[in-house]
Amino acid sequence: MKKESKGKLRIIPLGGLEKIGMNITAFEYEDSIIVVDCGLAFPEDDMLGIDLVIPDVTYLKDNIQKVKGFVITHGHEDHIGALSYVLREMNLPVYATKLTMGIIERKLTEHNLLRSTRRKVVKHGQSINLGQFRIEFIKTNHSIQDAAALAIYSPAGIVVHTGDFKVDYTPVFGDAIDLQRFGEIGKKGVLALMSDSTNAERKGFTQSEKTVGITFDHIFAEHRNTRIIIATFASNVDRVQQIINSACKYDRKVVVEGRSMVNIIQVAQELGYLNVPEHTLIEIDSLKNYPPEKTVLITTGSQGESMAALSRMAADIHKKVTILPGDTVIFSSSPIPGNEKSVSRVINELSAKGATVIFQDAHVSGHACQEELKLIYSLVKPKYAIPVHGEYRHMRANAEIAQSLGIPKENIFLIKSGDVLELSEKEAKVVDKVPTGTILVDGLGVGDVGNIVLRDRQHLAEDGIVIVVLTLEKRSNRLLAGPDIVSRGFVYVREAESLMDEARHVMSEAVEKCLKNKNNADWSKIKLVLRDSMNEFIWKRTKRRPMILPIIMDV
Repeated sequence: MKKESKGKLRIIPLGGLEKIGMNITAFEYEDSIIVVDCGLAFPEDDMLGIDLVIPDVTYLKDNIQKVKGFVITHGHEDHIGALSYVLREMNLPVYATKLTMGIIERKLTEHNLLRSTRRKVVKHGQSINLGQFRIEFIKTNHSIQDAAALAIYSPAGIVVHTGDFKVDYTPVFGDAIDLQRFGEIGKKGVLALMSDSTNAERKGFTQSEKTVGITFDHIFAEHRNTRIIIATFASNVDRVQQIINSACKYDRKVVVEGRSMVNIIQVAQELGYLNVPEHTLIEIDSLKNYPPEKTVLITTGSQGESMAALSRMAADIHKKVTILPGDTVIFSSSPIPGNEKSVSRVINELSAKGATVIFQDAHVSGHACQEELKLIYSLVKPKYAIPVHGEYRHMRANAEIAQSLGIPKENIFLIKSGDVLELSEKEAKVVDKVPTGTILVDGLGVGDVGNIVLRDRQHLAEDGIVIVVLTLEKRSNRLLAGPDIVSRGFVYVREAESLMDEARHVMSEAVEKCLKNKNNADWSKIKLVLRDSMNEFIWKRTKRRPMILPIIMDV
């Protein structure tokens, strides 16, 4: 890296731009780096067998002596999910608000990192000093409690990072967003604003979370004679609170189902963010002791994830809950871009079992629409606008809002992950690129599955595999047994016996040819010849290209 001229702040997003998820951004000033958020993304359809995707933090590892710690805006997976993996390699302190820290500690405990990780809980309105930076936490609203925006003070100027936010004047729990503080910081002069773009294409304001509670009340009143099952995001504690309020009002017992849901509700209850009257929550095994119309299930799976509780119920593979005709199922979320198909599949499965499915009006977003973004821009009055958090089209829409409020086009930066944006009062420009990318997590393996393994998985998924096995005598290279052919995912062998017989014949001829010609008698050559002749034969007969694996044993 070339040495930066003194007095410039560098903003380096290491993930999270141009897609939803995996948010992580480094702020660097001379000998200090702070990292805002450390999230994961969920795998895309072509990432076969991958469980999670985490950011590549090579840049932080290379500059570890400068890195002062992680500052976290809120407790959603796309902002904290990769912490447990990254902290294994870099022991750094973590700063977050109370509920966010509670959720992080639960994750660190699972990964045996709790004792080795330094943690500090920060209140809204407090500041922390890290190297050349001072970071102030500002109260915002979002679909999880205790979300914060960050005012990052550096010698080069102030950067305001909104985190994920909306403006909710009537939140379910706690105070409304601290707009006054945004205004006060705006008066000091703000170098840059990095703002949430997720809903930047939507006009108007995002509705208050309270409106969902009113909808739930109506639904509960209309469906007094059926069991109610509500799928929502595990982390939306306010949503869970409102479901519990309605359940108490209509005298229903509540069951919480789904591991992430149980975890977060426990943390929220312990820390006082969730008020559950006694004897409201019951264990799933006690369901049978109550008539269905006196129960409510709060469950994960609102995105149609195949292993989540609701999807297992819909597919009849849930051990303890069977969907019955007459059940009322409410989707209290909107599909994340890319999940529409899965959600629609689950809705169809539920409807086929006779359940009534409600997915309109039972959800409000946790992200700011256009008018709220305009409000924040007007209060903060930044010199530079840097849209973050969203797909490219969302960031583009956010940039257009900034421009409509008078920020000149050359002061608006649509940057990509890995870009190094250098800022000072005089100018801002992208000066460099650092390595970024994704690390795939499969089971307990972190980063051991790369593009080549994925390509093989794709190949196996599309065309199957054919294995050719033969046994040669050690010294004389005489064929003792085989060639035998085993196939998986290529053709159903019992119905393709003639094809397999022919293939065996082709293989025998190829082996004999090789063994006669002494130059070709080394094993790698034989394997190559077998692979090529099998490929050619199968392509001619079936127009498919399965993976071909010759195995030679010696005796």
